[in-house]
Amino acid sequence: MNLRDKTILITGASSGIGRELAIKLSYSHNRLILIARRIDLLEELSKEIKKNGSKALALQCDVSNYEEVEKTVKIIGEKYNEINLAILNSGVSFRTVEGEQEIEKGVKTFSVNVFGLFYMIEGLQKYSLLGRGSILAGVSSMADSRGFPRSGFYCASKAAASVYLESLRNELYLSGIKVLTIKPGFVKTQMTDKNEFKMPFIISVEKGAKIILRGLEKEKRIIKFPRIIAISTKLLRLIPDPIFDFFSRKHLASLPPRKE
Repeated sequence: MNLRDKTILITGASSGIGRELAIKLSYSHNRLILIARRIDLLEELSKEIKKNGSKALALQCDVSNYEEVEKTVKIIGEKYNEINLAILNSGVSFRTVEGEQEIEKGVKTFSVNVFGLFYMIEGLQKYSLLGRGSILAGVSSMADSRGFPRSGFYCASKAAASVYLESLRNELYLSGIKVLTIKPGFVKTQMTDKNEFKMPFIISVEKGAKIILRGLEKEKRIIKFPRIIAISTKLLRLIPDPIFDFFSRKHLASLPPRKE
């Protein structure tokens, strides 16, 4: 897809990858629909986008709230007939304390990372905003490969998102709607800044956004980066469970205790 003069929706646009994608897309005369909970940050971003020659519509919305998503998508439908590209990027991550359930973190993680995805896609379909030639790109993660210690909720939510997008890719094929899955490795954002462990091959948010945009232009089925992490996660899937458990426990023992 030529990412110029397009109507593009981005959730989770107030910071991190979503914000960087919006800025880069703003230099190509696009119509950007920005969705996030923090409206003040969206309004600041909108000003920057307009200076760069694109249009911006900032909408406050918590994607984990079905009613809010319904109202937001209805507003979009009243202004635009079609979304050429929807980048569903909203996501949260919580590190957990071993031995504690911390169920509130689990509920919040799935509410945003999984149900937020469901709600937005249902809304876009309900108001017929995705047509033949539209691209629906969901942001998952290469953390979907295994259950890593202290990241169980996040890994499980991303595995659910990846499988759902895979199903949707084939369900919508005959409708001419292309479904792409974006699977970043470690990207330096406010989300990853909370991690207490060394993150291998972490890249800047600027570089991550460039890779994503190249993948979207090529309409790649799965956009995974960096390559070395993509190869590593493939190998991780092949490792027998006892070996994976051994190294997971060894890694966990090396981490400082969490007191959240």
